[in-house]
Amino acid sequence: MSPTPESETTRRIEENRLKAKALRENHLATESASQQAKYTPSGFLIDKELTGKKRCHASISSVVPESSRDARHISHDEGIQPARKYKKYIDHDFSTMKDTKGGFLSAEDDPWNKAMNHQKVEEKPAHMTLKEWERHQLIKGLRNRKEGPFEPGIGMSSKELGKKCRECKSLEIDWQWEEVFKCAVCSRCKEKFPEKYSLLTKTEAKDDYLLTDPELKDAELLPHLNKPNPHKSHWHDMMLFLRYQVEEYAFGKKWGSSETLDAEFEKREADKKLKKDKKFQSKLKELKKKTRSEAFRRNNNSGSGVGAQFGDRIVGVRNKHEHQWGQSVENSDGLSVKKCVECGMEIEELEF
Repeated sequence: MSPTPESETTRRIEENRLKAKALRENHLATESASQQAKYTPSGFLIDKELTGKKRCHASISSVVPESSRDARHISHDEGIQPARKYKKYIDHDFSTMKDTKGGFLSAEDDPWNKAMNHQKVEEKPAHMTLKEWERHQLIKGLRNRKEGPFEPGIGMSSKELGKKCRECKSLEIDWQWEEVFKCAVCSRCKEKFPEKYSLLTKTEAKDDYLLTDPELKDAELLPHLNKPNPHKSHWHDMMLFLRYQVEEYAFGKKWGSSETLDAEFEKREADKKLKKDKKFQSKLKELKKKTRSEAFRRNNNSGSGVGAQFGDRIVGVRNKHEHQWGQSVENSDGLSVKKCVECGMEIEELEF
């Protein structure tokens, strides 16, 4: 079968189209190899002459990975990354933790929690033995308290120029108290006069002498000695005040006399009791209001109206009828029957 003129023409047109396409691809490949096209960070061509022209696949197939979403940046495989909400996850060993019976972690089990205000516990260095570490701690405590070899020496001129105890004039005073409280007193006089030289906590100073927090925190007004809390090591340090200094300020500058302080204390206690009684009376009044409203509703819904009493049966629209049976009587047939007083219903009663 010989080809028709129409099919021959179509074949030639297709061959010419394929040849032109091949020539165009070769030309574009040559241009891309000779001059590298520049792109913007977003992926667009900078050259305006190449804008709108289709690139051949051969010019981009060598640099574009098949499974990459962004062919301009080759990502490095870093493995499986954790989710954002699990990046700060901390794995606790529950076998070594202490049960506080309160639903929270203790400072020893969670030392990195800033909310607990955990203090760093000084640990023994690796190069020290246990005896050397105990000796180091002992020397450190003596240095802080100015005791033993760190106590200021008593020289020849100490009798005339040195500091003496304010009670017995002894030269062996407590140098820590002298530095903190500016009070020169020896250890024997501290034990001999506890009504003057005993230490008060911050709570005792607030409750007994009615002092405020700003006054107690003012070191120039009332100096205090900081000591670790004996109950919990991670709690705040105790603030200890000297009794006679607190009394001098409270009885002198603050209240004027001990009688004024006692009167203010009694007044505050009376106000506290009055507030407590007032709160109790308000609660009792609310309870009475609720009870009165319930009794009022019961009186309105009762069948007798005004004369109803507490505990009477409530008769309403949605209430179920309860029969009020009268005394049993014999009817004409000789049977014992009972009759409801309200609805008139009769029932037979069997007597055994």
